[in-house]
Amino acid sequence: MTFKTKRAIGFLMTLMLSMYASALQAQNYHNIQLLDQENSSPIVGATFTYGDQSGISDIDGGIDFQYQKGVSMSFSHINYGKWSLTDTEVLNMIEKKRLYRQPIIVNLYPITVIALRNGHNPNENVKLDYQERLAHDGASVLNQSPALNSIRKGGNYGFDPVFRGFKYDQLNIVLNGAQSATAACPNRMDPPTSQMAPNMIDKIEVLKGPHALRYGTGFGATINFVPTKLRFSEERDIYGRISNGFEGNGSVLRNEGQLGFSGKNHDYAFFGSWSQGNDYTAGNGQTIAADFNRGSFGANLGFKLSEDNLFRVSATYNVARDADFPALPMDLREDDTWMFNARHDINFDKDHLSSWNTTIFASFVNHLMDNLLKPLDPRMLNASTKATTYNYGARTEGIWNFEKSNLFAGADFRREGAEGTRVREFLMGPNAGNVLRDNAWQDGQISKSAIFSEYHLNFDKTRIVLATRLELNNANVDEPTAEFTQANGDTEVSQFNPSFSLGATRSIGKEMTLGLWLGRAQRSASLTERYINYFPVGQDPFEMLGNPQLNQEINNQLDLTFNWQNKFTNVNIDIFAGYLQDFISSVIDTELEPRLPTSPGVRRFVNIEDAVKLGFEVNWSQELIGGLQQRMGIAYTYAQDLERDEPLPEIAPFDFRYTVFGEYMKGKLHPELTFRHVMEQSRISNEFGETQTPSFSLLDAKLAYNFTKSGRISIGMNNIFDENYYEHLTRSVRGNNQPIFAPGRNAFAAINFVF
Repeated sequence: MTFKTKRAIGFLMTLMLSMYASALQAQNYHNIQLLDQENSSPIVGATFTYGDQSGISDIDGGIDFQYQKGVSMSFSHINYGKWSLTDTEVLNMIEKKRLYRQPIIVNLYPITVIALRNGHNPNENVKLDYQERLAHDGASVLNQSPALNSIRKGGNYGFDPVFRGFKYDQLNIVLNGAQSATAACPNRMDPPTSQMAPNMIDKIEVLKGPHALRYGTGFGATINFVPTKLRFSEERDIYGRISNGFEGNGSVLRNEGQLGFSGKNHDYAFFGSWSQGNDYTAGNGQTIAADFNRGSFGANLGFKLSEDNLFRVSATYNVARDADFPALPMDLREDDTWMFNARHDINFDKDHLSSWNTTIFASFVNHLMDNLLKPLDPRMLNASTKATTYNYGARTEGIWNFEKSNLFAGADFRREGAEGTRVREFLMGPNAGNVLRDNAWQDGQISKSAIFSEYHLNFDKTRIVLATRLELNNANVDEPTAEFTQANGDTEVSQFNPSFSLGATRSIGKEMTLGLWLGRAQRSASLTERYINYFPVGQDPFEMLGNPQLNQEINNQLDLTFNWQNKFTNVNIDIFAGYLQDFISSVIDTELEPRLPTSPGVRRFVNIEDAVKLGFEVNWSQELIGGLQQRMGIAYTYAQDLERDEPLPEIAPFDFRYTVFGEYMKGKLHPELTFRHVMEQSRISNEFGETQTPSFSLLDAKLAYNFTKSGRISIGMNNIFDENYYEHLTRSVRGNNQPIFAPGRNAFAAINFVF
């Protein structure tokens, strides 16, 4: 064999060995896609280390690495935190070729997420289950948290949320971060939360304080109803859900369902719900007027235009009929609401620009109320009010990702308006036979144009968030009445509202996180506060007169947060303090004459110089032995009007809740027992005629059983000991100042199927 032949053979053997080694290496080389757990979008810019390997996920969320036996892998992303995978978890990820991760951006804020269910962490974005979907009012779901209460003027409908004493337009109520609805009833029988259909909501985020400014001016909090996410499938699929429930006290019947059709590029979901109920019995045997009929129907249509383009359009029709409101001079007769929403999301293959989303929306409410079924004796007059509102606008936002930071920036616009006329037909007295018409809203409108930004910076164990919002607020009326302009003068006003927030969280070890938040939010007055025209819409029977010249109210707030979490226990504490300037309230004006002979007088909206709010919330969950878990929640708010030197009105008392629940029979059986104690509220406002509310204790029990993979049944009883009680924020019966007591003992059952 010649030298050249030997050299050629050696070269061929080396080449073959190299190819064999490359083949082995290629066999051991993997590409994995990192995806958002909520919407399956790529996680771009995540860094990873794996032995001596490292890298950053690309525009498709992809990472490349060579498997190393026995080595763990670490990840880091400002939106998704830091996490590690063991060798077994790495092999599982390789097999599935994908890794899903839950975003944690929202948890940077002081936050409460509603509908805590078994086995979930209180700080996670917990999804609503079928029991919450059966609810006919979004605010009734919010009341699961001791920090959230509701102003109630009726037994079963129109709950108006209150958080830390903030209410009405002090709370920013939005659907998917953009859309809302404007109450057409001057007395807010139809607050925005009543228009949120729970059976198509995935979760509810309560972003506390004036710190989250991307979705609007969160003066006291932003309550974001997040809709069900789109679900695309490789093959055409049909899915659905149907649920039915019944409550014995009040004969409340609830039904809801969903039917969907999904494919690789589409997801069409159609939904509907109907609830109805009668008068219920309080713990003392008294019958409380609580009739209602409520339905929601609509569709969510999703289109994947390309791998980087998503388009979603939804339409919802809400209907309410014949709902009793014993605390008000009229009852709801008809309420018809349409809500339309379209959103486009696009991902970019850019160095920093990650995505852009744009939403347009519109809501239209038609509302009729009257006193024709009120048991009035003597019946002095028949009264009815027909009112309509509109609320439309748009929002656009871009997201930029950098190595250690994120930037959210965008703009939004919203315009709302209301008009309505009260018709009074006198049946007795000197005006018998006369008919008078009162212009409730004077065709008032408010438009808000804003730009906003939010910057997240992550370094070492500290996260910093800087949020800003600059808003221009313009308001006017098209049909001013003579008596209103005589009392107020000019009705047109323009105001500029800057809001800022700076917050930081720091991890101490692996189990503890501390947070400090400073925020200043500025809010212009609402349609009611500016333009209501002699209507009794407050806590007492006094007629209210709007004031277009109100100054903006300002909330300067500090939040201190503490979170401690390990495998079995989670403790979350939030302590807050707010200093309020030019707080919007009202005073009795003896120079003004009321329109109704039964009204004791007129209140005019005014600014009071300053007020304070202090309080705390504590949430604790823990896994016990024998399949049991426990959960505890506490909330308390202290609020003082510094100008009048008395408590602010409508502040909920100390609220304590404790739940113990379990999971047995391989996850099929779920027992649950809940105890609630609410202390007496003796801090009351004499200015607004509040009375002390006695303490009460409640015990509820529930048992749920999954009898098949797709079927679940639950039974239970609320208020087991038939306690006779009423909430401090529940209004009294108009005319006799008698409390509206809550339901007494109430047995319930529900059944649910999914496919």
